[in-house]
Amino acid sequence: MSEVVANHERPLQLPVRGLKTGPRIVRRLPEGVEPQPYTLFNVKPHGPIIGADIEGVDLSQPVSPELQKELNRALLEWKVIFFRNQHMTSAQQRAFAELWGELETHPFLPVGDSDEVVRFAKNENAVGRENSWHSDVSWRLNPALGAVLRLIEVPEAGGDTLWADMGAAYDNLPDEVKRRIDGLTAIHDFTHVFGVRLPADQLPIKQAEFPAAEHPVVRTHPETGRKTLYVNPNFTVRIVGLEAEESEKLLQYLFQQAQVPEYQVRFRWEANTVAFWDNRATQHYASSDYYPSRRIAERVAIVGDRPY
Repeated sequence: MSEVVANHERPLQLPVRGLKTGPRIVRRLPEGVEPQPYTLFNVKPHGPIIGADIEGVDLSQPVSPELQKELNRALLEWKVIFFRNQHMTSAQQRAFAELWGELETHPFLPVGDSDEVVRFAKNENAVGRENSWHSDVSWRLNPALGAVLRLIEVPEAGGDTLWADMGAAYDNLPDEVKRRIDGLTAIHDFTHVFGVRLPADQLPIKQAEFPAAEHPVVRTHPETGRKTLYVNPNFTVRIVGLEAEESEKLLQYLFQQAQVPEYQVRFRWEANTVAFWDNRATQHYASSDYYPSRRIAERVAIVGDRPY
């Protein structure tokens, strides 16, 4: 019998209140990696581990290979990077995202001027529903590498977006929990989020087109090698090989980890601001506190690899 299976024969004693108190050890970079200076722009951190403004880059202009390489390093280090005062078109937004790979089309969200652009036009008739912690399209076999989000119109107050560093979340799990979940896989499914909005005759068609995906509970980042917690309450429905009650209890505990403020950045938007996040390393939450004010954004996502 494998060590993983044997590990799961005894009940796991999760902390009674779910989240520990006291100091948390947080690392921005993988262990053993030292920060390096940036030469083509300035970096203004929002906190010690996640989220930074990038100053001195105009995304409406062509990006050189040298600049793209340095921006990618900033993305890997800070997990979400922000660019203010960016006067750009949807086409320029797509061109920027394409520097990181093939663009994704989303089968369930409204599009803008092309299939690759998702347009979130929130108002009194289309309220914000993204206010739950999630990793984009984790129900795909190849979830998104990342996404570039551009805010076109913002409410006078509210409408912030939060991101959580799931590498830090994994690092701070109790050792017994780490041993329990390393090697486990979980099922990710779109049905209970997007499926409820589909006509009954369309649901089985979409389920056949996008069957539930099985991904590791702890994934290894393909560029940094860092372990990150990879389950989210939107799309992760069960852990493979566990009884339903145990699976749900463990998932609820793991879902809570994204809620820890020490792992988060909360970003206050301004019009013409762009955020670029690493979907492999983070979860995010769009605060829906601005109803009935308008909030208009466009997002372009980049196809990623299969988690391992």
